[in-house]
Amino acid sequence: MTERACGRRPCRVLTPCVQLVASRYAGEQPDPGASKMTVYRLHLRRPPEYRTMRRPPQTAGQIIFRMKELGKISQKSVASDQVSMIEIDDGAAGQRIDNFLLRVCKGVPKSHIYRILRSGEVRVNKGRVDAQYRLEHGDLVRVPPIRIAQGTEASAHNPIPAAHFEILFEDDHMLVIDKPAGVAVHGGSGVAFGVIEQMRAARPQAKFLELVHRLDRETSGVLMLAKKRAALVSLHEQIRENRMDKRYFACVHGEWASDWGRRRAVKEPLHKYLTADGERRVRVQADGLASHTVFNLVNRWPDYALLEAELKTGRTHQIRVHLAHLELPIAGDVKYGDFSLNKELARSNARPGLKRMFLHAYRLKLAHPATGDVLQFEAPLPAECRRFIDQLNEINKGATPETNTHG
Repeated sequence: MTERACGRRPCRVLTPCVQLVASRYAGEQPDPGASKMTVYRLHLRRPPEYRTMRRPPQTAGQIIFRMKELGKISQKSVASDQVSMIEIDDGAAGQRIDNFLLRVCKGVPKSHIYRILRSGEVRVNKGRVDAQYRLEHGDLVRVPPIRIAQGTEASAHNPIPAAHFEILFEDDHMLVIDKPAGVAVHGGSGVAFGVIEQMRAARPQAKFLELVHRLDRETSGVLMLAKKRAALVSLHEQIRENRMDKRYFACVHGEWASDWGRRRAVKEPLHKYLTADGERRVRVQADGLASHTVFNLVNRWPDYALLEAELKTGRTHQIRVHLAHLELPIAGDVKYGDFSLNKELARSNARPGLKRMFLHAYRLKLAHPATGDVLQFEAPLPAECRRFIDQLNEINKGATPETNTHG
């Protein structure tokens, strides 16, 4: 702190020039649990030898955040009434400044983030930077006072309940869980919190914890999180280069065409749009993004089929929209499915009965981000999905799955 008090590094006159009183004041202490952060107020004195400096120090009243990893930084917000100074550690090094600010400035619109970058209100080591600048270890980032909407500020004070999900694998680099259906992977769009926020609440000591990929809220199964930034970068590279094998089980309503054989590839381009109500949807459209899914027939019954889906690309709602395009909507899909059928399946005495979407991420195969070893994770079919299959088998005696559905 002494070396920053007069703007010189290192400080040349030390304590005879500047007296630092590191005392905590009411209202300035961080919330309980905010480790690795100390708040100081600087009190400056001007002895005779100090008068030779060109300009007085400008650091009084600033807050300096010292945090060990990006995972902790991303859970805090910058001050709304004064300048904030954030010192970059290994966890944030290598990240673009715009993405870093989006994490730190929770609830602030992207347009505002880019405006303060363009205007020069955000400084790194006292200099202007553009949005593409990548942070380095030891960088000091100046963030101007930023106010967010009252609703966002209020929600920030609501405690996030910690949740413990079934762990399929964990080491120092990554964490793999079995996500239940009905749980969002992150907060937003009317959802206060999701898996990532709950996992951070359950592990306050974690220095870094980020989602590697996403699953729809209604989809269950294998979900991967990174515990180190290097692991996150490596795993994202595998996804981009299609070196990660992701498999799903889906039970669909309709007839699997006999001329398809056991395998059907779908390469229809997909386009995202918003409904009149502002809801995000996806449809097949010629000028959409290239998308590729391969469906393998596992078992079939009159009016139903159990399929394995191989994702070759990872577009939003890709499996659901491609199956709806084949006129094989997923049972229980409230966005792209057969709505009257879903209503019948959800009745209390329905046989077969189903009160969720039958889409489950059952297997994930990849290279370990640090060692390169091949890893494979599997999540068994949830009880409700197994019960639905059992009921189909009972109704249609003699039909048995031709592929192991893992319990």
